[in-house]
Amino acid sequence: MSELSRLAVAADLLSLLRTTTTEPRPDEQLEALTLAVAADLPVLLWGEPGIGKTAALTQLADSLGLPLTTVIASVHEPSDFSGLPIVGDDPAVQGVPMAPPQWAVELVRAGRGLLFLDELSTATPAVQAALLRVVLERRVGALQLPHGVRIVAAANPRASAADGWELSPPLANRFVHLYWVHDRDVVVRGLGGVWPRAQLPRLDPRRLPEAVRFARRAVCGFLAARPTLIHRLPSTETRRGGAWPSPRSWEAALTLLAFGTAADVSREVLALLVRGAVGDGPGLELLAHLDRMDLPDPEALLAAPSHAQLPERGDLRQATLEAVVAAVGARPERARWEAAWAVLVRALETGAPDLLVAPATALAALRRDDWEVPDSVDRLAGVIGLARRADRSVRRAAAAGAGHIAGAAR
Repeated sequence: MSELSRLAVAADLLSLLRTTTTEPRPDEQLEALTLAVAADLPVLLWGEPGIGKTAALTQLADSLGLPLTTVIASVHEPSDFSGLPIVGDDPAVQGVPMAPPQWAVELVRAGRGLLFLDELSTATPAVQAALLRVVLERRVGALQLPHGVRIVAAANPRASAADGWELSPPLANRFVHLYWVHDRDVVVRGLGGVWPRAQLPRLDPRRLPEAVRFARRAVCGFLAARPTLIHRLPSTETRRGGAWPSPRSWEAALTLLAFGTAADVSREVLALLVRGAVGDGPGLELLAHLDRMDLPDPEALLAAPSHAQLPERGDLRQATLEAVVAAVGARPERARWEAAWAVLVRALETGAPDLLVAPATALAALRRDDWEVPDSVDRLAGVIGLARRADRSVRRAAAAGAGHIAGAAR
């Protein structure tokens, strides 16, 4: 067998190794990425070297049928993104246009595609500054990228990057930051030849107006209650290179919330996206605000306590009961006070009794001297007393354990 024949056989083997297929399979990271891509928001994938960021982007482009254009940011000059000046016949009249690079021209010619800016954390500050218009305005030199082009970038943490830089705050604030980690099952099955299939979210056309109203009400209501989170530049250089809250990133969070609502994504996927837009702290606060928005109206519960539909989740149920007690405290009337006791009885019938201790204690404190205690309180007294005794027992056991440890230490 000749040398060329042997190389041909080797090429056949390599082709077989590179031949893989895909299957529909739940993958929260991939679902979050595809939703952000569908929302036309720039995404930045953070992860250690070799974690599979580039492979995920290649597979995403293949699954969505988008031509992939990869640009290694660290090996380019600022002029490669801002454009090269071209002097014409009469620059005093015509000006000096900024000629775009070939990859940008090809994207415009295709009309659609996935622009992958790799190794972003190794790009110099000057290159990062040149990328600002590319990421936000979709302009490369004098060329406007078409709406069918989506932008995704990848970066390694500075400690893992080759001659890495922290991302500048203006550039970082233009991205939705997703932290890419490997999943054992995905890797094992993928190496076996089957990877998860990236699919664009299925948006329900009937839910679009409702999704926009919900997202606006959620974000605007939250920021009205927490105005200090509208713009908060982190104090450290490292955190400034990640997700943090600003009017721009809150707009991205609002967009993601609308898309997530219309697509009915899971809470886990929504959490990845919201935290990736405005940061962990503000994002978690917004998610908690979303939970409170879904709580039943206390006045509706007081109007029909025997038919009260209370949340299943313990924290939401307790927040609902506390809201009922607060509503009675805001307008204390005997009938409303008795109705609140009926709501607590309903909670006892449908959930864990230990959640009733705090609201029952607060409701009892609202009693006026001329209000008789309703019979329903008798049903709660034993449960609440037992819960209090159990709580005291736990505290005594904890105190005894701490004393034993302290004695042993002496």
